Amino acid sequence: MNNADAERSILVVAHAHRDDTVIAAERVVSALRASGARPVIAPDDRDELVAVRPSFSDIAVLGSDIEVADIELAIVLGGDGTILRAAELVRDGTAPVLGINMGHVGFLAEIERDDMDDAVRRVIDKDYDVEERLVLQVRVKDTVDSVIYETWALNEATVEKASRERMLEVVIEVDGRPLSTFGCDGVVVSTPTGSTAYNFSAGGPVIWPTVQAISVVPLSAHALFAKPLVVGPDHAVAIEVLERTNGTGILWCDGRRSHDLPPGARVVVRRSDRPVRLARLHPAQFTDRLVRKFRLPVEGWRGPAAITGVLPTQANAEPTP
Repeated sequence: MNNADAERSILVVAHAHRDDTVIAAERVVSALRASGARPVIAPDDRDELVAVRPSFSDIAVLGSDIEVADIELAIVLGGDGTILRAAELVRDGTAPVLGINMGHVGFLAEIERDDMDDAVRRVIDKDYDVEERLVLQVRVKDTVDSVIYETWALNEATVEKASRERMLEVVIEVDGRPLSTFGCDGVVVSTPTGSTAYNFSAGGPVIWPTVQAISVVPLSAHALFAKPLVVGPDHAVAIEVLERTNGTGILWCDGRRSHDLPPGARVVVRRSDRPVRLARLHPAQFTDRLVRKFRLPVEGWRGPAAITGVLPTQANAEPTP
């Protein structure tokens, strides 16, 4: 073990709500320590984990023992929600996030739990690539155009009605020009990363991660022209809550951060100059990820003659030469 290895700090993000996650966290911590690296956990995770496993009490704590800027990488044990929380924890640093799926779909996760030990070994060996994902900068402005709230989103920024029985009246704006006004339940503004999340459920398009774009999808709009839009990453999209609206709205970013929107408020969304970094262990095609995560039917696909492999899910497909 050399001095450089001794200074390596790896954030382990896990909660204590499931026994298998706690056991997995113990294995990751043990492997990191055996390699000479220093495991680190977030304060909230520490409190939960120590309550069920006192052995976690001597692990370094993010923010008090180790600064975010000193984190080399974050290993996340959980589903997409936990990965989004990890991205929030390391937002002020440069650490990439490696997701190990302990949930169901886990679209943001890089690998499944069965490959966890190999993933930790590759983290220790620094055998991974880093992929940058587009992030949204989100600002709320008041009626005199002053910024009253600012945040960011990896998946989506959603303007929703705050009251179930009332409709929200909004104006959609692109680059400072009005596009359409209508009543609706809300509007989802999504990144390519989030296109398979809320955007997908709302009827928006799936956007390949290599495409730099922003999707805008109205929710239950009362309008003839309220179709999903896809704009370039350098355009600014705004949703204004009309002052004549009967109710108030609320802004949600990644389902984690919220802000109330009174009539007259404007939510301005554009690309952030700080992407989120994801650690990748395998150069998998996004098409394969879609098929695997959503269990899409591909049986019977023969494929072009130039292809020499088949998808893991194609047990019944005709083999390629």
